[in-house]
Amino acid sequence: MTKNFFYNVLLSIVNILFPILSFPYASRILGPHGIGKVQFIISLAQYFALFAALGIPIYGITQAARYKDDKQKLSTIFTELTAIFFIASLLLFVFYLITIFSFPFFASDRPLYIYAGILILLSFCYTDWYYSGIQQFKIIAIRSIIVKILSLTLLYVFVRTENDFKQYLLIIVFSILGNQLFGFLMIARNTDFRFTGIDLQKHFKPLLFIFGATIAASIYTVLDTVLLGFLSNETAVGLYTASTKLIKLTIPFVTSMGVILIPVISKNFAENNMKGIKESLDKSFNFLVCLAVPIGAGMAILAPEFIAVFSGSRFAEATKSMQILSLLPLLIGFGHFFSYQILIPAGKNKEIFYSMLIGVLVSLTLNFILVPYLKETGAAIANVFTEFMVTMAYFYFIRRHFELRYNWRLLGQSLVSILSFYPIILSVRHLNIGANTILLITIPICACIYLWIQLYIFRNSFIFAFMALLKNKFPLNKS
Repeated sequence: MTKNFFYNVLLSIVNILFPILSFPYASRILGPHGIGKVQFIISLAQYFALFAALGIPIYGITQAARYKDDKQKLSTIFTELTAIFFIASLLLFVFYLITIFSFPFFASDRPLYIYAGILILLSFCYTDWYYSGIQQFKIIAIRSIIVKILSLTLLYVFVRTENDFKQYLLIIVFSILGNQLFGFLMIARNTDFRFTGIDLQKHFKPLLFIFGATIAASIYTVLDTVLLGFLSNETAVGLYTASTKLIKLTIPFVTSMGVILIPVISKNFAENNMKGIKESLDKSFNFLVCLAVPIGAGMAILAPEFIAVFSGSRFAEATKSMQILSLLPLLIGFGHFFSYQILIPAGKNKEIFYSMLIGVLVSLTLNFILVPYLKETGAAIANVFTEFMVTMAYFYFIRRHFELRYNWRLLGQSLVSILSFYPIILSVRHLNIGANTILLITIPICACIYLWIQLYIFRNSFIFAFMALLKNKFPLNKS
């Protein structure tokens, strides 16, 4: 598990470094309008791709984990799910083309919409569910690093003026599809496609609820950007993108422990091993709380500096929406914990679906009420409140089906530990130094003080154990 955690953290670091190295460059060249135009088009295509996925990226992890020790059954599962994915991708791509050619709204940028449509046509090549299920996180990390380095190079070479948004869109498409195609071809070379004796129908019922839940979730994870574009303008989309990209950079870190534990928990649920389930959930919960609370606090207080450094002065209006969205690392972290690590492995797909329906109603209602008046700020409020309601629904259903206990005291300790952040950051700001320098000074200081309080005041056993593990794996003195 330690190796998988290492590679998952490595992937999280890469997923953070790539936007840090790419978005500031692109945002300064293209500006809020150009960034907003590209993000709107990509978001629309990704929304169709989510329909094509039919919930397979979630369902597939549990299936691959269940049969990872049986090569024949694993090959059969991969063939069946890929066949379903391929048919859905083709149908959704045709529907997407009909949509963009039927409405005048898309006419001015139709070629860009067609380029983005490749994401839908080849969406069946997404295979991270397979690698995650068999716990091959090393492969996911390495190919992601290769593709992102190539994408970054292309960005610096071909995006040079404010009118290069076409090149920027194509590079984003490559960064997504390159990763997927690479992974698909690697599996295709080592897997026997079994088209005899396959049964597609048996997957339809479990996929139905997961698909419904996925689409419902996408209403407030992907469609929020699309709705903002329709209800407001491309500049508002650009400002919202600047704030959401910064916040979403932190999510892979917050959920990294949970991601590697999903296959383990799924297997334990299949074997009814409640002791193993509780041990895994305890680790994931402690990791989530200890990391998400300081990250959210830091992003909220340092929002002006992050926006200035990451996006440039033209995106200063995005500060308020970023401060609102800083609650997401904790909310999404808990949502991931309750859904992906408890409800889905336990087969409670209907409960996931009902929770997501609540999210759909809340998101659509708040977006239509708030966005026309508050633009990107209204979208941020709707996003946060929706995540809160969905997470509470998950928690309600878990309470109905399981008797699980969580270390809520750790949440209180973490909240107390971040109280020192604001006076530290405020004091550094009074030095009248640049935003870059403020971030370089305050982030390490706040992190060290947070750890010191957790270790020496609250005597946090989880952090002690985690640091001992790191010390054993990466000893400073090898002599």
